[in-house]
Amino acid sequence: MPILLAILFFITASFYAAVGFGGGSTYNALLVLNGTDYRILPSIALGCNIIVVTGGVIRFWQAGHLRIARLVPFLAASIPAAWLGGRLPVSETMFVGLLGGALLLSGLHLVFQSAPEATSDENENKVSAIIGLAVGGSIGLVSGLVGIGGGIFLAPVLYMLKWGPPRQIAAACSLFILANSFSGLTGQIMKLQDTDVLSLVLPYWPLLPAVLVGGQIGSWFAAQGLQANWIKRLTAVLILYVACRLLLRWTSLSGLVG
Repeated sequence: MPILLAILFFITASFYAAVGFGGGSTYNALLVLNGTDYRILPSIALGCNIIVVTGGVIRFWQAGHLRIARLVPFLAASIPAAWLGGRLPVSETMFVGLLGGALLLSGLHLVFQSAPEATSDENENKVSAIIGLAVGGSIGLVSGLVGIGGGIFLAPVLYMLKWGPPRQIAAACSLFILANSFSGLTGQIMKLQDTDVLSLVLPYWPLLPAVLVGGQIGSWFAAQGLQANWIKRLTAVLILYVACRLLLRWTSLSGLVG
């Protein structure tokens, strides 16, 4: 495994942890561009996700920002959907296309995301269970298929719904990512357990300590309350570049270009 890949995972974990996410989509993309077998990508990315966001969840819990009861409808649908997505076999063309699309949406979200309005507990909207189930289920299914946590999709939805203050939304996304990553990883392992493919994951073990250290650094920056706008913009540029690379590869795989 190239040392450069571990360095890129370290940087990715640092950036994503600093803005409250896990980085699963970018881990996948880096592995695709590295030429890694696409069937093991989600397992590696989800494992890295779990390492990066666990610290954030603990920190948010200790600070009293986690509102688990209000997040239950989202999790109730996303957890089984992520497991199902992890179990479903997908072709390389579909995987690269879905991943490229997810990265494109993630990058655009970071580019155009404005500073969230402060929402007090009194002004927060009560989201119906049906909406929570629909949103959680759809994000969870895509998360399991591609090997991401889904927080990058949940965050703008919660802001649009005025679900709660920014810190509570960040805490909710961290827990959402952690739950979906565990569920999706379980599905991915069950899908591959009877094949020889799962053993191909072992040489990539250095990526785990790389994201552990990177995630701790990013979490430290987040805990210091430092201005994260420049990190978001730089992360967005990197994501959009990788997304374009993946979508070009997808057009080649699907035969849309000669």
